[in-house]
Amino acid sequence: MENTLLVIVLAPLVAAILAGIFGRFIGRAGAHTVTILGVATACVLSILTLKQLVTGEAQNYYGNVYTWLVSDGVQMNVGFMVDRLTAMMMVVVTFVSLCVHVYTIGYMADDPGYQRFFSYISLFTFSMLMLVMSNNFMQLFFGWEAVGVVSYLLIGFWYTRPTAIFANLKAFLVNRVGDFGFVLGIAAVLYYTGSLDYREVFAAAHHAFAGKSMEVIPGYAWDAITVTCLLLFVGAMGKSAQMPLHVWLPDSMEGPTPISALIHAATMVTAGIFMVARMSPLFEMSETALNTVLIIGSCTAFFMGLLGLVNNDIKRVVAYSTLSQLGYMTVALGVSAYAGAVFHLMTHAFFKALLFLAAGSVIMGMHHEQDMRKMGNLKKYMPITYLTCLIGSLALIGFPGTSGFFSKDALIEAVHESHLPAASFAYFCVLSGVFITAFYSFRLVFMTFHGKERFDTSETAHQQDSHAVAAIHDDHTYGHDDHSHVNQDHVHDDHGHVGGIPHESPWVVTLPLVLLAIPSLFIGWFTIEPMLFGDYFGSAIVVEEVHNVLGELAHEFHGSAAFVEHGVTQWPFFLAMGGVFFAWLFYVKLTDVPSKIARFFAPLYKLFENKYYFDDVYFAVFAKGSRNLGQALWKVGDSVFIDGFLVNGSARAVGWFASVIRVIQTGRLYSYAFTMIIGLAAMLYFFVLKH
Repeated sequence: MENTLLVIVLAPLVAAILAGIFGRFIGRAGAHTVTILGVATACVLSILTLKQLVTGEAQNYYGNVYTWLVSDGVQMNVGFMVDRLTAMMMVVVTFVSLCVHVYTIGYMADDPGYQRFFSYISLFTFSMLMLVMSNNFMQLFFGWEAVGVVSYLLIGFWYTRPTAIFANLKAFLVNRVGDFGFVLGIAAVLYYTGSLDYREVFAAAHHAFAGKSMEVIPGYAWDAITVTCLLLFVGAMGKSAQMPLHVWLPDSMEGPTPISALIHAATMVTAGIFMVARMSPLFEMSETALNTVLIIGSCTAFFMGLLGLVNNDIKRVVAYSTLSQLGYMTVALGVSAYAGAVFHLMTHAFFKALLFLAAGSVIMGMHHEQDMRKMGNLKKYMPITYLTCLIGSLALIGFPGTSGFFSKDALIEAVHESHLPAASFAYFCVLSGVFITAFYSFRLVFMTFHGKERFDTSETAHQQDSHAVAAIHDDHTYGHDDHSHVNQDHVHDDHGHVGGIPHESPWVVTLPLVLLAIPSLFIGWFTIEPMLFGDYFGSAIVVEEVHNVLGELAHEFHGSAAFVEHGVTQWPFFLAMGGVFFAWLFYVKLTDVPSKIARFFAPLYKLFENKYYFDDVYFAVFAKGSRNLGQALWKVGDSVFIDGFLVNGSARAVGWFASVIRVIQTGRLYSYAFTMIIGLAAMLYFFVLKH
């Protein structure tokens, strides 16, 4: 199996190198051909690996490829740990990546950085595979940082656009905060267990951490395993955008839509969820850590969902949905339903990637427009995009029978079964989030695809749009402006013109939509039982019996059909349908009501519109605060102390001393003789008269 795993990892890397370094020679067709072949090879082999593990044709693989470093008895290896958890992640990563690669052919058709973009997304696939397939913390951290670097490059892909540069810098800095905690957590693991190898760490954890404490604050002893898990989770908070380290993800929509689907919906942002699930043997040892994870996930699920209610940018609505759903996954981790979190991760990857790509298709069809207030009745012009977006939205709200229904309802029931102190608060948040999710999801559907047409198809608008896009292309400047008619996504239609009546996207765009819609509808039916209530994950996930909420639910599970039948009688179903109804009422029938509500609740609306002022606080405390600190250090430390006192002060002291000496050093012989006489007289006075 080792050779197969090496091919899976290296195929996207080789393709990225060919497209990136030799892209000028192989051309656009060559770049997308080699990268698609590389990712397709990895996808097929990943599916084959998963099949062999599920059917028993192959056993879990655990081995090292080579030893990178040996220091003080600690080995740092590059190796693979491939069990069913890993294999499932490999399939999700490569399948979504393959769909995005095909989609990109149409979406980025006119972009001057075509080869560079394909190189980046292929390199990202390699990095993500290294992360999920690692068998040790060192390689995990390598993949962790590699996906962060590629994310930075992709968010700022249109690097001449100031907003894109600001967004990727913001993502970079926020993730550095999370990664600092992650490094400290890995260091704590190494300190207490003496190893970075998963198998050795998990085997030694109970003995290594038992009764151990550390003083984070002098004089106050903290449980060592709690501190270690919390530090590891800080890394997950950064990568999986949990409050308060969530602020980078909405701004990351400055990058092209394909990377929004690949990185910020399906793969990179779920790395933190995967990591905590993989570290379940450690997290199960600390209820304090689990409660912290539960509270943070609950707040993210509820409060980030509310922001989707007021946003009018089609991509950002989906982005806030991603934040909320990541909160749901984190809540599942907090109640020890690790399998439920990973199951929702899988289903969410398909329908959220579908929604992002559908949003990109709408942007193409609308000739670069992202404001939903300027859309309407697009189902008439874009039937395939409409149908696939509808399927993704139904899966997102957990409509009975869709994949999202199985994972989301099971997750909510698991929270209800938990006896952790924070479980009641979490249950309120995830249950309320069902209504919120349904409302903003179908607000998007109704504003975009239903109602009256709010776009201008006149010849004047056509010409203005054409001139605006041409100017953007001439400057190679791309990006997002909430108030502009021309937005960041800039692909011509298949006839090469812009403006005018909306149109359906070409087949290279709609085919990935259809491929993602299929698992979004059906994959939950045959995966819920083995993943949640069976032994699919085996020893990959460890749960203490006292925390085994999914084990309690298993007694009441009687098959997928019965689960659907039970679901239509529960609160999540009624709340979801209520959200859909009110979205229809406000955005199809009574379209003047939302503006009246916004005026009536103006302070609350402003709070949501300004994203709880997180950005302002961070700017004031960190950006502006650090700048003010730097200026103070410059003016006081550099100008006053170093330049004024040490450098210039020492020069002035030497000058003063020289001016004094200059009075004595006259250069006249009689002056020196007179000084000598005075000196001798003083000496005689001292020695003769005093003694």
